[in-house]
Amino acid sequence: MGKKYFGTDGIRGTVGQFPINPEFMLKLGWAAGKVFSDQGQTKVLIGKDTRISGYMFESALEAGLSAAGVDTLLLGPMPTPAVAYLARTYRDAAGIVISASHNPFHDNGIKFFSTEGTKLPDEVEFAIEEYMEKPMEMVSSAKIGKTRRIEDARGRYIEFCKSTVSRSITLKGLNVVVDCANGATYKMAPDVFEELGANVIPLHCAPDGLNINLECGSTHVDSLKRAVLEKGADVGVAFDGDGDRVIMVDHNGEVVDGDELLYIMCQGKHHRGEMDGGVVGTLMTNFGFEIALKEMGVDFIRAKVGDRYVMEQLKTNNWQIGGESSGHLVCLDKTTTGDGIVSALQVIEAMVQQDKSLSELKKGMKKLPQTMINVRLKEKQDLSTHDAVKAAIADVEGQLEGRGRVLLRPSGTEPLIRVMVEGDNAQEVADLCAQLAGEVEKVVAG
Repeated sequence: MGKKYFGTDGIRGTVGQFPINPEFMLKLGWAAGKVFSDQGQTKVLIGKDTRISGYMFESALEAGLSAAGVDTLLLGPMPTPAVAYLARTYRDAAGIVISASHNPFHDNGIKFFSTEGTKLPDEVEFAIEEYMEKPMEMVSSAKIGKTRRIEDARGRYIEFCKSTVSRSITLKGLNVVVDCANGATYKMAPDVFEELGANVIPLHCAPDGLNINLECGSTHVDSLKRAVLEKGADVGVAFDGDGDRVIMVDHNGEVVDGDELLYIMCQGKHHRGEMDGGVVGTLMTNFGFEIALKEMGVDFIRAKVGDRYVMEQLKTNNWQIGGESSGHLVCLDKTTTGDGIVSALQVIEAMVQQDKSLSELKKGMKKLPQTMINVRLKEKQDLSTHDAVKAAIADVEGQLEGRGRVLLRPSGTEPLIRVMVEGDNAQEVADLCAQLAGEVEKVVAG
């Protein structure tokens, strides 16, 4: 039986529309507080990004937690991975993040972290939903939860980020443009790079509650590319609104995406003799990444799209590193969740240690051309088992002769099937994708 409120990454939606309203958040705070207190946890940390609705939802969650007899520790604007880290260091405190990640300001959401700094297991989310269906009954007045603000949270997280690179590393002489998407990293990311010695050029570090992710950050890098070229910077770093993703730009103004960053991180570990185990990508990870890892002798597997599934495969295989093309990268030897600042530091550490530019390092991986065509369905259906579609896929795979791959992936939100072909020749890839999409359309029209 599916969950009523929780999706693959917490609870998310449009502000003012159920469930992203104050009434629901009050009840959610109470329900979560009841579950956490049942588990013996007496404190909950709350962090948020910079969108204007965060203040309202913070107050509602705080009231609900207090009514359940749980103390609230307020962190203020704080990246999602910082809340995960602080929950881990507090030992008996769960974490809540109020954020809609890379979405615009009029969306918001809630993410939870356990005392280990990981996403909540399914059984805990189910338990919270069970309490949501019960009448809200507060504890006695003497047991109402207290609230206080953690004044040094920012400093703690900055020191943690710096600790994830070698003490011998200095960024002195490195000019870095840091785009914080007017989001949760705006107070911390520039300080991290500056304290490590870099000359920091801050960009989009002036949140007003409405401009989070607005034509900036990891999903809109045009202004970062311009800034890197105009300032003659060595590298540009762009985070999303809650700081769990990173995309970078090299000194030529060229974008370096999540697949390329993950390759550079792996290459850096391999160079230092620290590569332990394999790497987890997703169904959308570029085939060139897989080839580059094979040349290094590193195992690789693909998970379904979504950081939750990447994390599941990492834990199953007892591996340390994985990620997505979007820039959501995970280094389990450094922290427990995707962390944009930590990931960027691993890439820059590789640059400094090998005395190479980001542009030079990314050349070790050749991104293969990729074409995707969306085929609209009359209704959601699984075409992967259809005989005609299977034959068409086999035909295309035969023409690629191991030089690429084919993927049919249903949309999670629309009646669409995404037909993707990757290979070493752009024109051939485009032709084969059109050929396969045409066969799929015939089956749909059927």
